[in-house]
Amino acid sequence: MDQPMQSLAAVIKQRLNDSPDLVIKTYRMQELIELTCMYLCTITDQKLVDELVVSGLLTPYFPLQKGQDPIDWLMTAFKQADIKEVTGADSCIEELLEGQCIVALPGKRAVSVNIRKQEQRSVAEPGTESVVRGPREGFVEDCSRNISLIRKRLKSEKLTIEEMIIGSESRTKVCLLYMRGIADAGLIDEFRKRLNAIQTDSILESAYIEEFIQDKSRTPFPQFMSTERPDAIVAKLLEGQAAIITDGTPNVLTGPITFFQSFSTSEDYYQRADIATVLRWLRMLAFVISVFTPSLYIAIACYHQDLLPSSMLANLASQREGVPFPGVAEAFGMMVIFEILREAGLRMPRISGQAISIVGALVLGQAAVEAGIVSAAMVIVVSLTAIANFVAPNYGFGIAQRLLQFGFMGLASVLGLFGVMCGVFVLLIHLVSLRSLGVPYFAPMAPINLSNWRDTFIRTNRPSMKRQRRKGNA
Repeated sequence: MDQPMQSLAAVIKQRLNDSPDLVIKTYRMQELIELTCMYLCTITDQKLVDELVVSGLLTPYFPLQKGQDPIDWLMTAFKQADIKEVTGADSCIEELLEGQCIVALPGKRAVSVNIRKQEQRSVAEPGTESVVRGPREGFVEDCSRNISLIRKRLKSEKLTIEEMIIGSESRTKVCLLYMRGIADAGLIDEFRKRLNAIQTDSILESAYIEEFIQDKSRTPFPQFMSTERPDAIVAKLLEGQAAIITDGTPNVLTGPITFFQSFSTSEDYYQRADIATVLRWLRMLAFVISVFTPSLYIAIACYHQDLLPSSMLANLASQREGVPFPGVAEAFGMMVIFEILREAGLRMPRISGQAISIVGALVLGQAAVEAGIVSAAMVIVVSLTAIANFVAPNYGFGIAQRLLQFGFMGLASVLGLFGVMCGVFVLLIHLVSLRSLGVPYFAPMAPINLSNWRDTFIRTNRPSMKRQRRKGNA
């Protein structure tokens, strides 16, 4: 009678490679049955093991009766705990790796008691998405906690959550969230289809999923928006988008998105409509300055000096008189050095990283000008471009801006302003052809949808939004 039970414990021990954190204990209950308790002490709560499992076995609420089903008796003994029946070594191992405690009966039957250790970071304001006005709670690395932050703000029965496990080795829990009746059914089916088609060993961050389900990989533009703000996700869900929560990361994906949505933030809807509109236009202007300022400097300084006023041209020529490098090499060198300083500031300890990036840029720029290596105008161009880069509200979109800078600089260095214009046309063609889950990336400009322009270039006031929504529903 004891042999099958022992073989189950032996199989689990062998499958887990006799792991040192695997605890196996045996108890004989009322001289009627022998039970084996198994758990991984590194991911289970030892206090709950003693209070729920051991006390439930040694001092059960009801004694085991002869002829009684042991599973029914265990359900009664652990009635204060989250418990379910499992069968076979595979199911038991899956529960163990989830942090559960397995109480095995003779044979292959067992029960799983939820005693997972709940160690998680407290809710705090996201470091990369600070706001002046609005909620300051951010997602954490626990999937269940993140869902609770969304339900706290969205108390609706339409909120639908679909859970799935992705990754043959990591077995990461991934949740698909959408509003039933608001989100398009075809969009949700496409989301579900792409998630189920993922075949990989591990999912350690939401970026893994983003690479698998995006429409096109050869593009610098993000096709999903990543955020750590629950209020931003709730707003996207109410707009008909879907969200993907990945266990183990605070970054939640939402989509589909468009190019112009990258210039809006959740804080736009916490400000007055006119103020939010001005800020949105400033972000668009910063995008243009960031992408085109270095390339325009190269084109004008190297090929089209006649476009400058004579006084400015003389001033620029006097600055470059002692610079030993051509304008193209000067621009590329300064931009690369600034990117190195930016990356160093991100990777250095937080206490000294910001000081190194700022002081390093000031000291190097001033020293380079005094040494005659670069011109003062080039330092101004690099500084203006860097400041405009920081205006991008989305980190992924900011990286796309930085990549476009170097592309346009290369075109300007070869063909001047003609190369810049060719790059603009290629960029527009690329944006028009791009899709996010089948949705045109450059909408509502291409294809043109005038009804959606009101919340693209301007942020209308809320009464107008409600009237527009009611008119659309009618």
